[in-house]
Amino acid sequence: TPAPPTPPGPDWRSQFEPNPCEGKKPVDGPEPGDEYFKNVPCMIDGVINALEQAGANVTAGYQGEMDVGDREPINTSYLEAGLCPVNVHWHLGTEHYSLGEYDEDGVGPTPANPYDVRLGFQCHKYDKNDAKFTTEYKWQHCKDMHVGETYEVHWPNSAAGACGTPHQYQSPFYDGVFCRDNIISLDPLNTYTKIGVQAQVYTIVNDESYYYPDLIRGMIISGDHGTDVAKYTGSTTGTTRSNTVCSRYTPITWQVDRKCHLISASSFDKLCADMMNQVDDMSDDLHAHGSRELVADELAADNFQGF
Repeated sequence: TPAPPTPPGPDWRSQFEPNPCEGKKPVDGPEPGDEYFKNVPCMIDGVINALEQAGANVTAGYQGEMDVGDREPINTSYLEAGLCPVNVHWHLGTEHYSLGEYDEDGVGPTPANPYDVRLGFQCHKYDKNDAKFTTEYKWQHCKDMHVGETYEVHWPNSAAGACGTPHQYQSPFYDGVFCRDNIISLDPLNTYTKIGVQAQVYTIVNDESYYYPDLIRGMIISGDHGTDVAKYTGSTTGTTRSNTVCSRYTPITWQVDRKCHLISASSFDKLCADMMNQVDDMSDDLHAHGSRELVADELAADNFQGF
C-alpha cells in the first residue's frame, strides 16, 4: 500500500478564509445567555433531568427505558435524509456495547496512554500469538495509535453542514454540525432528523489485506460491514458525560454497526493524512478520545430499531 500523501504547508489554507463554520458550536439555546447546551445533572431529586443519552447497548433486541414519545431515528441513509459528514474522530475502546462483539469480555494490548483517556469496551479479535495484532506499525500521521487496539469511529453528519464545500469537515465537530443557520431547531424540535452519527468499531491490524483507503467518507457499507446496524436517538458522548452528568446535545440519531471489524493500521494513517488535508485544522482529532461509560437503561431511549 502506498504511503499516505504528505500534507502541504500551513499557508495554503489562507485562500479559503474566513471559515464560515468557525465558532458555530452553540452554548445558548432559545434565550441569549441561557447556556442551554451546557451539561446538566442526569437526575435531580430522583427525577430524570435530561433527554435520551448515548452511547448505549446496541445488542440486538435491546430497548432502553426512557419513553421518548413519537421520536424515531433516521431510518434511511444520512445521504438520503439530506445530511453530510462534517467530522470524523474515534474513541479508545468502544462507547457502545454489543454483546459478543465488543463488550466487557473483549481483549487487547495494554499500550501507553499518553492522553490518559478512558478505555471503553474491546472487541474479541485480538490474538497475542498472531503477528498482525502485535507487530507495531510505523505511524506517520495519526498520534498514539496502536496495532491490536479497539477503536470506535464516529462520523457526525448534519443537514446544516457546509456540505459539498471546502469547509465540510470541521474540528470541533460541533462547528460543522451547526455551521449553517436556520436549519436545526429546538422549537419545533427537529435535531434528531437533522443530526446523525455513524459509528463503526475496528480492531487495528498490521496487515495490508485489510486496507481501506477512504475512511473519511463514512462507515464502510459492504459485505458484513454496516449491514447489522442499530438505530436510535441519543446524545453526544465523550468523557465529560456519564450517568451522573448528561449531554444537552440531544436528541440526535445514532446508526451503530453491531459488528467489530478488522482494519489495517495504514487505513487509519491514510485517514489521518486526509484529515490533515482539510481546510479546517483537524489536528485535535488525530488521536483517540476517551470513551463515555455505558449509558444506564433509564437514560437510553425506547426507540431502538434495526433488528
